[in-house]
Amino acid sequence: MPMISRKKQPYPISDGLRAYLEEHRREVPLPIRYEDLTYYGDTVPVYDKHGRDTLWESVLYPAHERRRIQRGLVDTYATLRVTGERSLMQHLVTDRVDVCSYGNTQPFRVRILNTLNENFDYFYVKRADASRVYGLELEHMLSPNRLEFMTEGDTLVESHIAGIPGDVFMRDYLEDKHLDEVRLAKEFVKFCERCFIRLLGDMHAGNFVVDITPDFDETSYRLRAIDFDQQSYEDNIRVYQPNFYIENNPIVFLGMKCMEPATTRQYQQEERSLIRHRATSEREALRALLDTMRLDELAPDEHVASLREDLLEFYADARFERCQTMGALVDASLSTLDWET
Repeated sequence: MPMISRKKQPYPISDGLRAYLEEHRREVPLPIRYEDLTYYGDTVPVYDKHGRDTLWESVLYPAHERRRIQRGLVDTYATLRVTGERSLMQHLVTDRVDVCSYGNTQPFRVRILNTLNENFDYFYVKRADASRVYGLELEHMLSPNRLEFMTEGDTLVESHIAGIPGDVFMRDYLEDKHLDEVRLAKEFVKFCERCFIRLLGDMHAGNFVVDITPDFDETSYRLRAIDFDQQSYEDNIRVYQPNFYIENNPIVFLGMKCMEPATTRQYQQEERSLIRHRATSEREALRALLDTMRLDELAPDEHVASLREDLLEFYADARFERCQTMGALVDASLSTLDWET
């Protein structure tokens, strides 16, 4: 049975989180808002290069709105990439706007085309749900990756995270004779540990990508989350452990084949140590974020109570007994790393 059975309830950005975003230059004036993109007239299905339906639909805007929206999106891209220096973006155009109509929040994906060399890049425009914003900021601080995102009011703009979608990777790449099974399994273990420590849920194969990098005569892999809607919302501890998702079984079974339990524990501890170093280097900003998060409502009380019991049993640590919010549970989970000592 699926571990997530109901649609997540959205939570607005609180005054405290808004103040944090302003202080850290995440809250900026945006040339276009999410609501502007919803007034499209028609859609066309988007297929991949193999003719498979991607479940995205390309939107068509009325003629009287098209120029304004396309220009606004290029200006938004400039704000995201070069702090608004629009003079560097005169050769860019909005090539396409897609909507993911099957998703909970119906995000928009924007393709920006460089007319000088036909290169293109993507970014996303979404509703600024508090869970998603906290998830992005925690990912930025505690993962090996840096994320670009901005908010204004109820609008969130995110940069594209490049990589092969996890489900595509498992379907098309696991049988590759050049696959380094041990390195891939190691990175999956480390990815699972990052998600669990900061309580990022719903990391099934469709919500992360695999970034492949050739490294001399070897290949390096990095798994990166691309969906942060389920940051500390659900009540079941297994939601925050990617190795329990049926969709991830191919890579889980690969790890069971090529790694011993002792090796798995070693890689888990390595990642915990790395997260501790990252948290320490971001000490002031992370403490400010967690202090704000502790005060915010991010899930129903019954979710908090159930997850608190699960974490208390898992860690056997009394710090979890006093937690009354999801933010407090995230703080307590991170405190097991002793990053503030």
